[in-house]
Amino acid sequence: MLKRYFRKVSQANKPQQTHLLKDIYHQWVAEQRIQFDTTQLEILEHLQITLDQLNTKKPVPKQQSLYLYGDVGRGKSMLMQLFYEACSSPQKKRFHYSQFMSELHAYAHASAQLNKTEIITAYANQLNSELQLLFIDEFYVTDIADAMLLERLFTRLFELNITIVMTSNRHPNDLYQGGIQKAQFAKFTDLLQHNAKILTLNSDKDYRLSYLKSAQQVFYSPLDAGADEFIRHSYHQLTDDAPLKPHSIKSLGRTIALTAAYQDIVLTDFNELCEQPLGSYDYIEMTKQFKVVIMANIPKLSYEKRNQAKRFMTLIDALYEHNVKLICSAETPVEDLYVDGDGVFEFKRTVSRLIEMQAQNYLDSGHN
Repeated sequence: MLKRYFRKVSQANKPQQTHLLKDIYHQWVAEQRIQFDTTQLEILEHLQITLDQLNTKKPVPKQQSLYLYGDVGRGKSMLMQLFYEACSSPQKKRFHYSQFMSELHAYAHASAQLNKTEIITAYANQLNSELQLLFIDEFYVTDIADAMLLERLFTRLFELNITIVMTSNRHPNDLYQGGIQKAQFAKFTDLLQHNAKILTLNSDKDYRLSYLKSAQQVFYSPLDAGADEFIRHSYHQLTDDAPLKPHSIKSLGRTIALTAAYQDIVLTDFNELCEQPLGSYDYIEMTKQFKVVIMANIPKLSYEKRNQAKRFMTLIDALYEHNVKLICSAETPVEDLYVDGDGVFEFKRTVSRLIEMQAQNYLDSGHN
């Protein structure tokens, strides 16, 4: 829907391309699609400069990479989606951070199997042959090995003058909380801050919460007898009483067992998706096959289940990015699912997304 809307509006604004993003933004405000926010408008000014560089056919000495950070629900994704769609270059690609790292690791693994050398440089050169704009959403780093890979990769990408645009909930200096070898990680954050303009979206309001309309329609708690009935009823209602037949999907040569599936609807539970050693590639494979995920028995998470919490975060990111609808039952309300353990700060994004995924406008959106 956004792409169709953007094409319509951008065509109407062609004579004033240097004000395109602001023009569309003001039109959305007038149509009451969004609320006016001065800080968002200030960010658009920076995005417009980079957009003009990307849309011009003339080479520029140094493309302007951007790093936008701010709390969840402040409008980062909305502004960046507007910017991404406005970029006329076909040489662009958008990744969620976990998807980007999965592809990087897969490329490195495949190259190592073939005894190739200079793997990171080769991957950067491949991206350079395909892309002018690399967009990475929800940027965060929890592993020093990933940070070292990214430092080598981004060094080469910046040398190749690829424009990199990132969003995150944290300033680069705060990306790596409580980890080892912080001095080594500082090399990567210094690289980012030297080559990308750091922008902050510090609005006081979480706009996504205002869209909440129908929490109990797709999210049920606590895990009582009613929760089991809610899950069963949801599956039978959506599948016209299809039988519960075990199902499985293939991902990276592995078999992932699921409780049941019918056409593009899958029935599963927390144990199948988050207690098992699954990752971003597995969850993305699910989003290709299913438009609705019915997930039972999400427990209250704790420090002891921090690995399961991380998998759950990755799962929700994949479902959200592809507009997959989630119907689930949980032990606690969304806000209380994970309040003590590694990654609690990052889990706030998951909470916000779970809330948004219950709202009518998300439920009305098409599968991506």
